[in-house]
Amino acid sequence: MFNQFRNKFPLDDSKWIEYTDCFKRLEVPSKTILLKEGEISKKLFIIEKGCIRVWFNNNGKDLTTQFFFENQSVASIESFMKKSPSPASIETIESSILWWISKNDLDKILSEIKEIPQLRDRFIDMIFERTFDYMKYFVSFIKDSPTQRYLSLIEERPQILQRIPQHYIASYLGITTVHLSRIKSKLLHRK
Repeated sequence: MFNQFRNKFPLDDSKWIEYTDCFKRLEVPSKTILLKEGEISKKLFIIEKGCIRVWFNNNGKDLTTQFFFENQSVASIESFMKKSPSPASIETIESSILWWISKNDLDKILSEIKEIPQLRDRFIDMIFERTFDYMKYFVSFIKDSPTQRYLSLIEERPQILQRIPQHYIASYLGITTVHLSRIKSKLLHRK
C-alpha cells in the first residue's frame, strides 16, 4: 500500500519503515461504522480499497457531506485534532481495506516532520485541500440549484455516480431520491 507513496516523501529508509509500521491494516464489510457522530475520533484512515461516506443525522435524516475513495485519507479532523465529539459519522459504503493510525502515533510523526519543510508543506496542503472541498460544497448549496449540483458532480467526480447508491447521492445533493430521479429524467430527455 505505502510503496506508491515512497518517492513523495524525503525520508531515509529507517524513518520510512518506522512511520509506516504505525499503520494497521483493517478489512471491513460495507456499512461498517468507523466513527459514530458524537464519539471522539482516535484514528485516521487511509483507503487502500473501497469507499467511505461522512454523514450526520439531522432530525432522523442522514445527510451525506463527503465521499472518499482509494488513496485518500479520512477522519473527523475536527474531533481528531481537538479531541472533541465528532460532528459526523464515518461509514464504509463498500467492503473496504483500510490502514489506520492512532492519534498518538500521528502526533509523534507530525512533531518530527514539522522540521522537514517538504513534509510539513505536504501535510498543510492536504488539510487545505479538504477545507477547499468543504467550502466548495457549502457555497454550492447557497448558489446552485440541485440540478447544477448534480451536473457538477457528473463533471468533477464521475466515480461517485458509478459507485455510490442513489439514496446517498441524493443525500449528498440535499434532495430526495424522487427529486434526483426527476433531475436525471429531465437531463436524459434534453439529450
